[in-house]
Amino acid sequence: MARLKVGVLISGRGSNLQALIDACAAPDFPAEIVLVISNNADAQGLERAHAAGIATKVIDHRSFANREGFDTALDAALRRAGAELICLAGFMRLLTPGFVEWWHDRIINIHPSLLPSFKGLHSHERALAAGVRLTGCTVHVVRAAMDDGPIIVQAAVPVHPDDDAERLAARVLAAEHRAYPLALRLIAEGRVTVEGDVAVVDGPPAEAVLINPPDGGT
Repeated sequence: MARLKVGVLISGRGSNLQALIDACAAPDFPAEIVLVISNNADAQGLERAHAAGIATKVIDHRSFANREGFDTALDAALRRAGAELICLAGFMRLLTPGFVEWWHDRIINIHPSLLPSFKGLHSHERALAAGVRLTGCTVHVVRAAMDDGPIIVQAAVPVHPDDDAERLAARVLAAEHRAYPLALRLIAEGRVTVEGDVAVVDGPPAEAVLINPPDGGT
């Protein structure tokens, strides 16, 4: 069976990109990364892609008069590479509604909170200020509104009494590195169907575990 062709958009260090690269390196993984695009030429994630032998491209958003021009260039590069799905991995640009519509139900993102809570920036600081006992991360299908869209996978992380934002972020990031490859696998295996505002995952009923749906880990 052909592997799903994935384009990844990044802006920075690319730790979630690395998690996807590592997952795709397994012979039985049903997806492959065909292109990594960054809007930042200094992004460390580009080095990660180079080390893995993955094609890269820098498209500097500052070179365009508006967001629409930048998104048109992104779209053209992704289509030339044969991408069928886009993974946002620390991509610090808001995509235009037009771009999201071009790739409807074919863009996914990971956010460091249990959406719909704590959308936007500073999620960990806001979780701590709210006094929540659990936070985590969410992989979701992208919609035009920021951090909105059908939820595919969530990973819950406990908040400790002595946590600061840095310690909490490190634990959430470790969960992200499990959740994102799982979500990509589920999509590539054809097990995710978007029905309105809900992503339905085919398979055994989800259990109340740290990753939902479960990935077989502990």
